[in-house]
Amino acid sequence: MRAMRPTDTARRGGSARRRPALAAAALAAVLTFTATACGPDEDGPEAGPSDDAAGRSDGKITIPDDLKERLKEHGIDVDKWRNGEWRNWDRDKWLREAKDYVNPIIEGLWDPDRMREAEKPPENPVDDDISGDEGVTDPTPAPVEAAALSTPYHDEAPASGKLLFDGPEGPMVCSATVVQDPAHPGRSNMVWTAGHCVHAGKKGGWYRNIAFVPSYNDSGLSAAQLENASKEQIAPYGVWWGQWAQTSDQWISQGASTGGQGAPYDFAVLQVVPEKGSSGKSLEETVGSALPVDFDAPAAPEIASMTATGYPAAPPFDGQAALRCTDKPGRLSVFRNDPTMYRIGCTMTGGSSGGGWVAQGRDGKPALVSNTSIGPVPAGWLAGPRLGPEAKGIYEEASKKYAGR
Repeated sequence: MRAMRPTDTARRGGSARRRPALAAAALAAVLTFTATACGPDEDGPEAGPSDDAAGRSDGKITIPDDLKERLKEHGIDVDKWRNGEWRNWDRDKWLREAKDYVNPIIEGLWDPDRMREAEKPPENPVDDDISGDEGVTDPTPAPVEAAALSTPYHDEAPASGKLLFDGPEGPMVCSATVVQDPAHPGRSNMVWTAGHCVHAGKKGGWYRNIAFVPSYNDSGLSAAQLENASKEQIAPYGVWWGQWAQTSDQWISQGASTGGQGAPYDFAVLQVVPEKGSSGKSLEETVGSALPVDFDAPAAPEIASMTATGYPAAPPFDGQAALRCTDKPGRLSVFRNDPTMYRIGCTMTGGSSGGGWVAQGRDGKPALVSNTSIGPVPAGWLAGPRLGPEAKGIYEEASKKYAGR
């Protein structure tokens, strides 16, 4: 199975330790950018940044003056910080030291080429015949062929979009959904996705340069057409950077890149801001939609149908088109003591992770009730967490954090 993920740990740490963690995270964000801007085919930190991106002096990494100035805005003088230890930067070390989520905007980072070329999804393979508890896991569903959304995508799924971020191997992709914010009715800046789309789980840290693009490639241009497309064609409603992210403690402590560990808690919430500054309009007002989230949705046997939407990027897909699957959900128990997940037949692959699952809630209205978390390779079905108290907790905390703004 494939998984789809990232997160926010700020709620787990007190203010006394926050300032040094923020400094580490801000510096890690800039260094991650310079080391991965060339894309996932580079060798990563061992190969070093390009001369244009970070420069070299006697074989050592240097940071361009404009990035130094951006760091100073966060109170960091890179020439003095930790006695210059950043020059010996080890990416894994820095990312794990960053206990708070920090995602400073780097304007123009997600240009048309970089958005188009970000096709690698985070993976979490599981066996196709994963069984779980007898009597709780239903028979494996028949595959449902993913269907393309009609264009423009915004007319059919205005709350859906693509999530872009930088991982250790370069630019990566997931999917996400605009959701309502209790603290700002009608003016939400909240986005729902999978935990593994923001955080690497127990052996990693927060991903960097996380940004949401609602209605990505809205007119459904082909890969060839996208090579000459403008940013407005690719991101017609703008690029929205994640200024805050939260995921479950369970995902952070248990989440793994194989086997489905942490999958029943694989969800996350982002608070976002527009890349070019606020025009006075929220994300919800900009796209004209935000889904309610149902944390008490019916059990799988009570739901007639469920629809998952996303941007699958692993073969045979290329991550440029929005697709969806609709099926009656069944139950999947990954581990005996964890909550049972929803499961539907679907041929979408990695990259669709984090995409919203919509069903009729207990009030009879459409609501987001889950998100894509795991699926087998080759694709045939997807599973998503049933949202309960843990999911409601991170959602409410993310809402309260910006309640007065």
